[in-house]
Amino acid sequence: MAQQPIVYDAANDLVDRLVGLTADSNTYAVRHQREKVAAATQGSYDALFDPALPGLSLAERLLVALYATRISPSPLLASHYRARLAETDAAPADIAAAESGKPSDASTPRLAAVLEFTRKLIENPVEGDEAALKTLPAAGVSTPAVVTLSQLIAFLSYQTRLVAGLVAMKDLEAEAPRALATPPAPFEPNTAATEPGAVIKAHGFTNEVLEWKAWLDVVNVDTATPEQVAVLEESHPKAKVSDYYLFLVHQPEILRQRSTAFNAIMYAPGGLSRAERELGSTVVSRVNGCVYCASVHAQRFEQLAKRNEVIAQVFEDPYTAGTTARELAIGQFSIQITEAQADVNANSIQALKNAGLSEGEVLDLLHSDAIFAWANRLMLNLGEPVFATVG
Repeated sequence: MAQQPIVYDAANDLVDRLVGLTADSNTYAVRHQREKVAAATQGSYDALFDPALPGLSLAERLLVALYATRISPSPLLASHYRARLAETDAAPADIAAAESGKPSDASTPRLAAVLEFTRKLIENPVEGDEAALKTLPAAGVSTPAVVTLSQLIAFLSYQTRLVAGLVAMKDLEAEAPRALATPPAPFEPNTAATEPGAVIKAHGFTNEVLEWKAWLDVVNVDTATPEQVAVLEESHPKAKVSDYYLFLVHQPEILRQRSTAFNAIMYAPGGLSRAERELGSTVVSRVNGCVYCASVHAQRFEQLAKRNEVIAQVFEDPYTAGTTARELAIGQFSIQITEAQADVNANSIQALKNAGLSEGEVLDLLHSDAIFAWANRLMLNLGEPVFATVG
C-alpha cells in the first residue's frame, strides 16, 4: 500500500529543533534558502519512521537509529531516538544493547544481524560487502526490508553530518565576528599533471565509466506498481535501466524523498559552484572507498571544470589534494565531516570562510558532503561496480 503524501511543515522541522535554529538566526535563514533540501530531509525522516512501513517494525528502526547515532557519535540525535524508543514496545534488553551494548547483546538473531550490519556501515562502509548484506536475508529480513534498513543507515549517516555542520555554523554565528585569516597554501601537486580527458587510475580508483550491479533482486519495470514507475521517472532519466534505482524502488516513497534531496543538493542554481560540489563529493567518495561514486563524480567535475588535475590528486592522496587554497579547504572539510563529524566545530567553518566561501557556499558544501555519506553507503552495501571489458 502506498504511503500517504508527506507535507513539509517548517515549524516542526526536526533538524532545526535539535540544533536550536530559530527564525531569527542567520544560520536558520541560510539553511532555509535551500528549502527543498530541508523539506526532503524532513520528508526522508518521516518516510523512514512511518509506523505503517512494513518489513521492519518501528521499534527495530528506532533501535537501529539509536545504535547508529550512539556509535557515530551524535549525542543530540541519540537522545532524540532514545526518547522515541521509550514510546514503543521495544524490549528493555534491546534498548540497552543499542544504547550501550553491542549487536550480539540483542535478544534475537535477527536484531543482532541488523545491528551488526548497522555497525559495519556506520564505522567503515567498505565492510558492507556482499557477504555482509546476505546475512540479512539469512536472518529473515526480506528484500524490501533490506532496502529500508540500508536507506535508514545511510540516511542516519547523512543526518548526523548535517546536524554536526549546522551546530558548528550556529556556534560560529554566536561568536564575535572573526577577522579572515590567510588560508594555507595548497600542497605541491602530489601526482603527475594530467590532461583533460585523460584516464586517471590510482589505488583502485578511476575516472573511467563504470556500471553498477545489485546483489539482490531488483524490481522488474514491467511488473512495477504505478507508484514505483512514477518515482523512477522522477528520480533520474536512466532510472528504469539502472540496477541502483530498480533496487531502491522496492520502497518508493523513501526513494522519492532521497532523490528529491540529492537533486536539490547537487543541481540547485547559485551558491557553491556545481564543480566544487562535485569535488567535495569525490573527496568523500575517495575517503569512504566508493569506487563507483568517485568515478561518476570525478567525470562530472571534469565536465564542469574542464580540467582534472585536482581529481588526480584526490585519487592519489585526498589528504593533500588541492590546486588552490580554496580547493584545499574544500577537501580538508570534506575529509573531516566524513571521518570525524563529531570534531567539526566553529574553526572548521571559519577555515572555509578564510578560503573565500560564503555562508551559503558553506551550507552547499555541507549538504553535498553529507549526501555522499548517504550515497556511498548505498552503493557500497547493495552492489558493486562493474568495470568495462577491454577488447
